[in-house]
Amino acid sequence: MKEYKYKINGNLYKVAVGDIDNNVAQVEVNGTPYAVELEKKEVVTVVNKPRPSAAPRTETGAKVISKPAANTAGGTGIKAPLPGVVLSINVKVGDAVKASDTVIVLEAMKMENAIHAGRDGKIASINVNVGDSVLEGNVLITLE
Repeated sequence: MKEYKYKINGNLYKVAVGDIDNNVAQVEVNGTPYAVELEKKEVVTVVNKPRPSAAPRTETGAKVISKPAANTAGGTGIKAPLPGVVLSINVKVGDAVKASDTVIVLEAMKMENAIHAGRDGKIASINVNVGDSVLEGNVLITLE
């Protein structure tokens, strides 16, 4: 027990503070024991948010983000429906695809999104590589 001496209005008090359990302190004042309930203080925990990771860069320091390109091949472009990172390309130039075939897997917001061909055709060109960051509306693949 910790002992303290207080003088209040000229009167001397010997106060011994014992164990504190669940906000109740065992206190003895001039030999008389008391159970003193302490005020609960609200504990506030501050969590620092992690900083978002930077966009990937090349050896020269340029960002690896494809810009929407004009479709000059004359075919139909399969566009990115949302910004993300190309995880895999499931086709090669010259492959015949059906409308429901998954041609690219795009990661966006920690989820994998299967990008389908949208129509039957033949792959004329692939405009992205695995690992590229793309913006919404980028032409990923051109179909003939």
